[in-house]
Amino acid sequence: MKALRFHAAKDLRIEDIEALPAPGPGQVAIRNRFVGICGTDLHEYSYGPIFIPKVPHPFTGAHGPQVLGHEFGGVVTAVGDGVAHVAPGDRVSVQPLIMPRSGDYFADRGLFHLSPDLALAGLSWLSGGMAEAALLNDYNVVRIPDALSDEEAALVEPTAVAVYACDRGGVAAGNSVLVTGAGPIGILTLLAARAFGATTLFVSDLNDTRLEIARQILPGVVILNPERDDIGARIRAATEGGVGCDVALECVGNEKALASCLDAVRKQGVIVQVGLHPGNSGLDWFNVTFKDVDLRGSWAYPTHLWPRVVDLIASGAIPASKVVTARIRLDEAVTKGFDALLDPAGTHLKILIDLT
Repeated sequence: MKALRFHAAKDLRIEDIEALPAPGPGQVAIRNRFVGICGTDLHEYSYGPIFIPKVPHPFTGAHGPQVLGHEFGGVVTAVGDGVAHVAPGDRVSVQPLIMPRSGDYFADRGLFHLSPDLALAGLSWLSGGMAEAALLNDYNVVRIPDALSDEEAALVEPTAVAVYACDRGGVAAGNSVLVTGAGPIGILTLLAARAFGATTLFVSDLNDTRLEIARQILPGVVILNPERDDIGARIRAATEGGVGCDVALECVGNEKALASCLDAVRKQGVIVQVGLHPGNSGLDWFNVTFKDVDLRGSWAYPTHLWPRVVDLIASGAIPASKVVTARIRLDEAVTKGFDALLDPAGTHLKILIDLT
């Protein structure tokens, strides 16, 4: 079958690889339909291997070369013994986290995303979304309703990241919310915050093109560029009592963006770190204490979020497809996908690869 595989940094190859084995007990085979290119995929392409194992993964045994793609969906083609919740012909969205289902502290408590043996389809598993087919565990596939399109099935994963970030921030009706970063996760997080009832939204980014896209997707959002705007001052001036926003969600993984979140959030507000920082941060810890803020991490998502996120998208509460700026074929994935998303002009948000 045809697949895009990671071999090394700047070395992605579209190859014909061996067909996957038939599903064993508790496994499901799917024909992939759409897959999104994620920021993690871009980091692997630029600097990897990062999450792709250099030696066999301790739980899955996977290692490079790796079929990429963890934001995807498809149609079930076969199921193994013991699988009852899906059947051939069902359309599904893939929840890509793979881990022990019992036997470690977090798995035994249903916190599967926190397992120390965590693996991901498309990063540390025998298959991924950037191929004609995938083999998954039964818990990785969730049947989707007719109201959810095949494209939207591939957007459940990044939307789950956004929904969990808002959960971690306690975003509630009437809140004012800052999101740093107008990339796909940032804009999905804004859409999730609005679905949660936030009424005043701010977004900051250095890229004016992406800020304008954010304004088109979310009319009324206040766009800010830290190169010319004092983020904290602008937000205090626009919030009740001049105190700052209720929640700040840092979706870049940038030290200056985190500092602006701390500056902009009100006393006893909440800051959620969503983006992955590449190193240590020199945060003003005096201000963390003085402002009495909560600073929380947000790692991936609990796996039980999938049906909820599917419903949020299918109902229109989170119009996730608005972040899609291009659809391409697998043969075009490197030049019109990865390279296009790494263009400093930043004219694209989410690019989907069409495998239909």
